[in-house]
Amino acid sequence: MKKKLFIFPLLIAAFFAFAPKKGVEIGETAEGLHHKVTELDGDEKMLREYLKPQGLLVVFSCNTCPFVEAWEDRYNEIHEMAKNEEIGMVLINSNEAFRGDEDSPENMKAHALEEGYTMPYVIDKDHKIADAFGAKTTPHVFLLNRNLKLVYKGAIDDNYENKDEVKKQYLKDAITAMASGKEISPQTSKALGCSIKRVKK
Repeated sequence: MKKKLFIFPLLIAAFFAFAPKKGVEIGETAEGLHHKVTELDGDEKMLREYLKPQGLLVVFSCNTCPFVEAWEDRYNEIHEMAKNEEIGMVLINSNEAFRGDEDSPENMKAHALEEGYTMPYVIDKDHKIADAFGAKTTPHVFLLNRNLKLVYKGAIDDNYENKDEVKKQYLKDAITAMASGKEISPQTSKALGCSIKRVKK
C-alpha cells in the first residue's frame, strides 16, 4: 500500500526548479524528439523511437513525488489503453538535480520494479527533453499524434487522490478522441505536481 498522501507547500515549491522555456504548444512538433534518453539497462534511444503507428504519449515522472505516488496506480491502465490504440508510451525522469540520490538509475530500477511498470521508464540527461517540451511538473503529460504534433498536454485527470472519484478523464478522453479522429476537448489542463528538479546552467 502507498503511504497516505500529505502535500506540504515545500513539495510544490520551485526548489532547484528553473523556469523551463515556453516549450511545445498544441499543434506543434516538440524539438526534443531527436534527443536521446537512457533506458534502465543503459541503452540509449532517441525519444521519437518510442512512436507507434498512431502516436506517442510522454509522461514526465519521478520516484518520490507524492503526486506521482498518487497518480501512478493509473499508469499501467493508461499504457494498456494506449497500446490498444497503437500509441507508444514512455515515462521520463528529468530530475537531474536528484540524479545522485532519490532519482538515481538504481532507484529508478527499484521503483519501476516495485510499481510493476509495463512501459519504458527512462532518464532525460540534463533535462534537455523536459526543457524542449516545457514540462513543469511530475507528472506532466504530453500526447502526440502520428505526425508527432501535440494534441493534448496537462494532467492525467481531475482527482489525484482517488481514481474512483475522477469526474474528468482528461488523458483517456484525449486518447479516445485522437484514435477516433474526433476533436479533443479540452486540449490542455493544468499540470499539478512537484516541480521538475533542474540544475542551473
